[in-house]
Amino acid sequence: MDHIVVLDVGKTVSKLSLWSADGRVVARQARTNEKVISDGRAVLDAAGIDAWLAATLAEFARRRRVTAIIPVAHGAAFAQVRGGRLLQPPVDYESPVAPDIRAQYLAQRDSFSLTGSPALPDGLNLGMQLHAVEAEEGKAFAAGTLLLTWPQYWAWRLCGVAATEVSSLGCHTDLWFPAAASPSRLAVDRGWAACLAPLRRADECLGTLLKDWVDRTGLPADVRVYCGLHDSNAALLALCGGDACTLGEVSVLSTGTWFVAMRSGAPPATAAFAEDRDCLVNVDPFGRPVPSARFMGGRELEVLTQGCRCRIDSPAHQPLVAAALREVLRHDIRIMPTFAAGCGPFATARGRWQGSAHGDPTRAAAASLYAALVSDTCLDLMGASDAIIVEGRFRAAEVFLRALAALRPAARLYRAGADVDVAWGALRLLQPGLHMPDPPVLMQPLEADLCAYRHAWRRGVERGFS
Repeated sequence: MDHIVVLDVGKTVSKLSLWSADGRVVARQARTNEKVISDGRAVLDAAGIDAWLAATLAEFARRRRVTAIIPVAHGAAFAQVRGGRLLQPPVDYESPVAPDIRAQYLAQRDSFSLTGSPALPDGLNLGMQLHAVEAEEGKAFAAGTLLLTWPQYWAWRLCGVAATEVSSLGCHTDLWFPAAASPSRLAVDRGWAACLAPLRRADECLGTLLKDWVDRTGLPADVRVYCGLHDSNAALLALCGGDACTLGEVSVLSTGTWFVAMRSGAPPATAAFAEDRDCLVNVDPFGRPVPSARFMGGRELEVLTQGCRCRIDSPAHQPLVAAALREVLRHDIRIMPTFAAGCGPFATARGRWQGSAHGDPTRAAAASLYAALVSDTCLDLMGASDAIIVEGRFRAAEVFLRALAALRPAARLYRAGADVDVAWGALRLLQPGLHMPDPPVLMQPLEADLCAYRHAWRRGVERGFS
């Protein structure tokens, strides 16, 4: 049987999965990305991922007959290539940008109403990265340089064909006008649009495996390499349409380093959709605008539970967390946003605890409730539908899910199946007729009444802004 490999390059973890043609996962491997500094700048772990990818593909090649590879990756990353080589390690979007360089850029960027891309900290806007690289080097990109978005860099590494793609260009880059389906004025005026590799469809086969990769992995030379797409959009694709049509209109909350709330096929449905709340318009692989709102949930939860032996996303720990939640509510322990500066619906607020959480389960319970409260806000901001499906790492955080269900009593909240994730969405792009291996599971709300707690929490947030 033919098998397909999905490469998922996340911000924190890179994953490789092997799938049968009928949508069953055969093997998964993961690797934590290293923190790399090059010339004083934080950069992405391209070399480390490359070596791990070759070794893992070789393992997969020994197990099954692989016929295709498709990459997905996080946004706000680009690669400069020329003459068949990577010119320098790609910039890490968390690498700080000098204030004077940032000010120059902000004066040039297009309005949020045209790009759907909010002004974000550090290099989270891809245009900011391009501007900073040119400013630091004192010159524009040299003739013949191609700019590749991050999923397409990995397709290029594997098959040698350079491309860009709309879901990667349309994810808070400042380089794309979603409604016009064209490069932004900024991208054109700065000459970046002319440097972008040719635009290709996410599901388009770019070519076959380079000989170097055949030699490194033992894979057949005729393995097809597909263009690929942005990871959040792959999550959306996994859970909207097809089997999910029976749920009606669906919103997706994708959880990992980022928690991203998305609503497919609908315009921004609320006046609260605003640049300063980390709302944005993503673009799906078919070029359609996707209203979204997000916060750096996984990163914040790491900060809030550092050293905690009771894990929020461990199924075995959920009874302890659920029991401790009663203490959180009884003593009115609250976590106020935000612990990822510049991100999320409360980007300018400074995170703090109100009350003392004694013991690891209590800390995990308070953090679970915090994640539910901020997720609830994001879902409101982007006008969530009445059916919400949570996927990703924190789909296993049952107390978080049940708290979110209790905060949204008019909605139906589901947990995605274990194998219905970003990788499965990429697989589904290539094989639209696939049926979900596991249907979404309806979550029962917590029995506790969280309305008063949420009211007090939101009132405290508002006071923090006043």
